[in-house]
Amino acid sequence: MKENVIQVKSFEFALTVIRLYKKLQEEREYVISKQLLRSGTSIGANVEEAIAGQSKKDFLSKISISLKEARETRYWLRLLKESELTNIDIDAYLNSSFELISILSAIVKTTRQKLN
Repeated sequence: MKENVIQVKSFEFALTVIRLYKKLQEEREYVISKQLLRSGTSIGANVEEAIAGQSKKDFLSKISISLKEARETRYWLRLLKESELTNIDIDAYLNSSFELISILSAIVKTTRQKLN
């Protein structure tokens, strides 16, 4: 079976978000870390739902939600970085989120074009 790039990348990203969440908890950062955990792991969950979609419209709906979650995750990461609530280097996490957003945006765009 062919490897699904977004499926793999979103799962790996979720794992890195979980690890970051643990580090943030150790630093006693509880509010943004919880939001980050929810949105960062939701990306892959919605990708999985999209792959199992019942139709192209269902796929588009779920993959669009995944894109929204990726953008929300980027927001929380930017807040962590700019607020200096942590000493953890957030840049690598931000780069990964940008990569996911780019891939998901391309998928949404292509799927919309195929539907029209």
